[in-house]
Amino acid sequence: MTKAFTPGAVARLRPYIASVTDKLLDAWVPGEQTDAIESLAVPLPVTVICQLLGVPDADRAAVRTWSNELFAAGQPERIDSASHAVAGYMTELIAAKRHAPDDSLLNDLISARDGEDRLSEDELVSLAVLLLVAGHETTTNLIGNGLLSLVQAPDSLHRLRDEPDLVNTAVDELLRFDSPVSMATFRFATEAISLGGTEIPPGSPVLIAPGAANRDPAHFPDPDRLDLARDTKGHLAFGHGIHRCLGAPLARAEGEIAFRRIVARFPRLRLAVPTAELQWRRTRLMRGLEALPVLP
Repeated sequence: MTKAFTPGAVARLRPYIASVTDKLLDAWVPGEQTDAIESLAVPLPVTVICQLLGVPDADRAAVRTWSNELFAAGQPERIDSASHAVAGYMTELIAAKRHAPDDSLLNDLISARDGEDRLSEDELVSLAVLLLVAGHETTTNLIGNGLLSLVQAPDSLHRLRDEPDLVNTAVDELLRFDSPVSMATFRFATEAISLGGTEIPPGSPVLIAPGAANRDPAHFPDPDRLDLARDTKGHLAFGHGIHRCLGAPLARAEGEIAFRRIVARFPRLRLAVPTAELQWRRTRLMRGLEALPVLP
């Protein structure tokens, strides 16, 4: 699966990502309020990952709804219903692509399952669902949180407009500054360990907050200041080690293209409401806005 997310493979996707971004931004009217989450941060990564997996256009709205429901904190019925719905849908889509193969990533995974038997059927469905959901939820928050950080720091917004080649380091700094994943999935201690003066017995669940690590002053001097030229080496927004995000090159490309296009086309972008009025989604793992009203 990794071959679909190498820098080279992602580079071939960049023209498509740029065309989708431009089409979405064409709907932004200077001086007229728009919700940057609804009009850009959600549809861009949903469209790209669905295109990559071969999800038909007519099904993408449903995919988006199910994915959103999967992170409904404190509402297990909604989560359970969405989990069954998206798994059922992916099972049917896999069956359809076996009948009528195409050149999508999903067909590559089907070939691995049916040809060399490297995946069980359950693993195939699970992996496809994971790619579908993780392939856009996190990137939505990268774009939404990053855009909020920029409009709250006009000097940084203007600097990115004047120095567009800074976008590569800017994306990593925006990821560090306001991480899309607030809490990592569960880890468990495999043996007794002492950490920061706390004894953690074997088998205990351990919750890790990447967002807190990314504001560690011992690693990032003056961590609460947005610095688009900062050396962000070691940030944990994409995880670490064997758990590092497979789709990091794709997420970076989508973020880079989105921010570059926005600052070039709408240099006077600003918030349309006071910051205190912004609402954050209540989710189990993600940190993202319900809406981001802006004036292009």
